[in-house]
Formats: sequence, structure tokens, C-alpha cells
Amino acid sequence: MSHDVEAPAGVPGSVAVVGGGVAGFAVVRELRRRGFAGGIALVDPQGVPYDRPPLSKEFLTGDADAHRLLLAPPAWFAEHGVELVEDEAVRVVPGGVHPDGGPAPHRVETASGRVLEADAVVLATGGRPRALDVAGADHPDLITLRTRADAEALRDRLTFGAEVAVVGGGFTGAEVAAAARRSLAAVTLVTGTDAPARAAVGPALAARLHRMHVEHGVAVEVGRAAWIEHRDADGGAALPAAHRLHLHDGRAVDADVVVLAGGTVPDTALAEDAGLEVADGVLTDAMGRTAVPGILAVGDAARARESAWAPSRHWEPALRSGAAAAAAILGEQADAPGAPWFWSDRYDAHVEAVGDMTVPAGGRIVDREVRGTVVASFALAADGTLRGAASIDDPMTVKAGRRIIDRGIVVDAAALADPAVPVKSLARG
Repeated sequence: MSHDVEAPAGVPGSVAVVGGGVAGFAVVRELRRRGFAGGIALVDPQGVPYDRPPLSKEFLTGDADAHRLLLAPPAWFAEHGVELVEDEAVRVVPGGVHPDGGPAPHRVETASGRVLEADAVVLATGGRPRALDVAGADHPDLITLRTRADAEALRDRLTFGAEVAVVGGGFTGAEVAAAARRSLAAVTLVTGTDAPARAAVGPALAARLHRMHVEHGVAVEVGRAAWIEHRDADGGAALPAAHRLHLHDGRAVDADVVVLAGGTVPDTALAEDAGLEVADGVLTDAMGRTAVPGILAVGDAARARESAWAPSRHWEPALRSGAAAAAAILGEQADAPGAPWFWSDRYDAHVEAVGDMTVPAGGRIVDREVRGTVVASFALAADGTLRGAASIDDPMTVKAGRRIIDRGIVVDAAALADPAVPVKSLARG
């Protein structure tokens, strides 16, 4: 990768970004927005960066095609001097010291044998699916939803009457179940708990969300998978469907299609091989810098050491982390990220949450009800400050909650619970 211009003192002449999700794309876009004129390469085997959240929602239902997933049209990268390297990064080698005494460039080695040298490398490797550690879970017919190709394969199999088993009741599993029901498939959701979203939205909203599955015709089995049997394996020819999922208590679920949606873990393989410090993500400062000068990590692969928030591996925090890393590369400041926010959609419901909905020490959860239905929940700290807010079909409440959290405003629990009190009025302090 060449340097387009001589960089100002302290600013790298070239940057290689490994990973084409929203965090990696945010690095590239923000570098150019801030005037960086050096060489940029973005390395990802899937080519042009595209958005991942719709893969379990609009893309599965056919409401979004592949073109609508793109984070930018292909021409944008050529126009902005960004080289797209459609290859898999297999190794990152920290640069060390050049024989002339200056810093040597870092190297990114790819599966095809190409070696890219860059003054700064950003690891935006995202997350990898959490493996289901049971016999039969490695069968090639089972689907784990991570890439557009995975979603295309699943979408082709969500047909009228198909028997679909979704293993994992988190947000991705719930979204897949909802999309499958829209395709008129027969869906069974296997989940280890009867309120999978409790930590994200609080107990009352989690229970309400979980009830939606049954209301929309999904069979819910609370239990843990013990092993998976397959009709094409020895001894499985008598199965009524392609697969049989056995639970620990002896129950069994037959399915033509099995989707493993057990969540993700940070993909830190490249970082570990490069000698970077890893603990539930590549450890960084608030702007994505690792302990190795010139190597940064962003998005779901990273974890800030001093963050006031637990890792939030969602779209918007990933976007912000990419922008912050770009600023760090240029020696500039980034906007404070604020409380992490996310959204999800299932059936006809839109869910949003901000901050942390686990109960703080000495704090409490406050629910807001309208005609006997909880529409929003809040995590209130012992000192009266807000730590988290979540809602179903009420995004303005979460937007106001975010302002309250970021400003450290003390709020009254009774006012939070009262649907006659607009939450935005409490944001004035």
C-alpha cells in the first residue's frame, strides 16, 4: 500500500483496516472526513462493506435486498482512495523498530499470500458465533447467521410449512424466529431461560417480549441442547425430519432447518497471535488504542479498559468506536461516546435500550405502565441518577433517557413511573 502524500509529523502515512463491518467502515469514512490523505486499505473477504443488523430482520423477510445492505456504494471507495482488499487477513505482525531507528511499518498478511504494510492497523474483526458445544452441532447443514451468504442460505429455506428450530433466545434468535414465522414456517425456539432479554431491557419488558413468540405461533421450549441427531448420519434414517435436537431433560425437537443463534464472542484470534492483550475483547483505551503503538481495535472485537459501561456489542457503539479510533490515528479528539444504545425489531414491535439495565447496587428497576402494560423500564441508581432506559414502541422515551444518563441528572422514581409525565421533561433537570 502506497503513501499518497507525506504525512504531518506524528500522523501515519498509511492505515490498514481489518474488517468490513460498521466499525471498520466508520474508521475509513472518518479518516477521510477529517482530511486524512494517506493510503487506506480495507481488508475483508466479503468485499464491499455492508450492514449486518438487517441480516436477521429485513433481509430474511425480503424487505431489504443486498444492495440496500451496503454501507456505501462501491464507487465511494474508489472516489475516496480506499483500496478494498477482498481477502482474509490471517496474520498481523507488529512493526517494531526500523534499522534507521524509526518505527517499522506493521504488516497484514492475507490468505492469498499478499502482505500489506501500514503505519497504523485497526482490528475491526467483530465477533464470531459462540459455538454450541454438543455432539452434532458441527453438521454442515446447520446455519449460523453471521454473513450475507448465511442469511441468503437461510432465507431460501424459510418456506411455507418448513419446520425451523432456532437455538438461542437472544435478540438475533428472536429476530430469526419472527422472520421465519412471517414466511409461514413452523418455528420452535429453544432457549435456556424464559426471559432471555432480561439484562438488556429489564424483567418486565423481557417477559413481554418473550410472550410475543407464543402470541405469534412460535413453540417455545425452555431448556438446553444435549446433542443433535441427523437423518443423513448412521442410524438416523428413521427421523421424521432432517434433524432432531435433543434436550437435557429428554425432550426432542424435529426440524428441517436448525439455526444456531447462541450469540457471539469477540474475534480476537489475530490480536492474540500478534501478542496484544486480550480479555473479553482486545484491550484498548477509550479511543481504541492498544498497548502497541499504531495498532488499534474497534467494534465488537474491542473492550475499553476504563469504560463506565460493560461492553455493548451493538451497531451504534461499534460506529462510534470506529470514529473515535480514526480521531486517535490523527492525534485528534473524538466526541464522548455517551451511554451505549441499541435497537431490535421482532414481529410488529420495535425495541430500544440505552445504558445498562442491570440493577445497580442499592438501586432499582422502575416500570412505566399504560393500561396495565409495561411500555418502558428504567434502571435507577441509589443516588437517583439514571443508569438505563428501555422501551417497546416508544423510542422518544429512550432518546430522553439517554440525555438524562449522559448529563447525570437525578430523577424522581415516581415521575419515571407516571405515564402522564413526559420523560423528556425530566431531561431538563
